[in-house]
Amino acid sequence: MKKNLDYYMNLDYEIIVKKVKPQDGGGWFAYYKDFKGVMGDGESADEALQSAQEAFKALVTVMLESKESIAEPNEADKSLRINISMPERLVKKIDDFIAPLHITRSAFLQKAAIKEIGV
Repeated sequence: MKKNLDYYMNLDYEIIVKKVKPQDGGGWFAYYKDFKGVMGDGESADEALQSAQEAFKALVTVMLESKESIAEPNEADKSLRINISMPERLVKKIDDFIAPLHITRSAFLQKAAIKEIGV
């Protein structure tokens, strides 16, 4: 397969999307985990994601034109969606704990797992 712009735009790169605290300006922020400086923001998570994707598209375009090497996603770090069950009161306690941190349940559970068993 020819590695052109469409090729890279359709790879499964990890994009992190976070809510920005009101005291930091509010809105949403998104960035590509493997590409420093490739980021976007917006009033909604979707806007931030689209903004980051546009920045990535611009970067890849320049890198292709200058024949630079472009890293592909690392399959070992690819996220996997799982379905777990927990007592409702525990989910509520987690939600109360993470609310001021502005992180997702998934991010919290990842951090807790890494703390307990390492990576």
